[in-house]
Amino acid sequence: MNYTIAVIPGDGIGPDIVEQAKLVLDKIGEKYGHTFDYTEVLAGGAAIDAVGEPLPEATIKVCKESDSVLLGAVGGPKWDHLGGDQRPEKALLGLRSALGLFANIRPATMFKQLRDACPLKEEIIGDDGLDLVVVRELTGGIYFGKRGRDHGPNGEEAYDTMMYSVDEVKRIAKVAFDIAMKRNKKVTSIDKANVLENSRLWRAVVEEVAKDYKEVTVEHLYVDNGAMQLVINPKQFDVILTGNMFGDILSDEASMITGSIGMLPSASLGESKLGMYEPIHGSAPDIAGMDKANPIATITSLAMMLRYSFDLEEEALAIEKAVEEVLEDGYRTGDIMSKGMTLVGTKEMGRLIVGKL
Repeated sequence: MNYTIAVIPGDGIGPDIVEQAKLVLDKIGEKYGHTFDYTEVLAGGAAIDAVGEPLPEATIKVCKESDSVLLGAVGGPKWDHLGGDQRPEKALLGLRSALGLFANIRPATMFKQLRDACPLKEEIIGDDGLDLVVVRELTGGIYFGKRGRDHGPNGEEAYDTMMYSVDEVKRIAKVAFDIAMKRNKKVTSIDKANVLENSRLWRAVVEEVAKDYKEVTVEHLYVDNGAMQLVINPKQFDVILTGNMFGDILSDEASMITGSIGMLPSASLGESKLGMYEPIHGSAPDIAGMDKANPIATITSLAMMLRYSFDLEEEALAIEKAVEEVLEDGYRTGDIMSKGMTLVGTKEMGRLIVGKL
């Protein structure tokens, strides 16, 4: 099979890690008889520098015409002085909206080889580690609501509006329940229904969707309690379902308790098979081009691409197995380095994973 992939190297370490991901995907193609055609496009700070805007129309066009999108990272201090609509991060919101990517799937899995990096006590993580998934709504909520500035009794004011429709909540809830059916059949929905009318609607719709998934256990937590529970008892969670802003925060918290934000992938999905796949970490401009970045999260994002967009489960498992074997052999990039392990750079880590394939 031939697959077309829009590639957005982006900013900072983005080009470094995307280069290694493409080598891994090429090896998959060679081994399993697929071909992958890449078209590089601009987004984020790189696009601002080249054409004066974070998300050119040409980039959206190529992404829409591709089978999938691979993203490195966007942003950095270089562009911090720009206004909100011109910042590199605007490209992410624009891509999600333009491609109809309303569901962010973020696994938080602790590799057994890295359990010593987990900041939680051993009695909390247990012998079998951590394995949960955060399902975050991506194209609604406060990040896409009406916003502005005004003058009030206390001077200048700013406002942002959180809003969700029944249909928006219903479709993201179905994604979470479908994933739960393939895992441990439990969904924890996170909201702030004791305060927000928006959350009361969210909770009511989730309860309605749950009626179609009799095998799935459903519970509701307020976001403040949910954040606390992730630290004191993360093993209680299977699939966490939440809105855009709460999910933005909780997914990073869930990632950090696994030991390294540099190890975890993500998928942004919509109604079709087209998805955007990216590591959850930032652009780390301080180490860009220095052969220090950890490419594993980008490489495991490829596994999600193969699984969700291309229905290539065997190939996805092969990538995940290769990563585990390299870690088992004791190789580490600087961000996950520990005593007794072998320090390698970005390119060598990529080469080792390709070798395992």
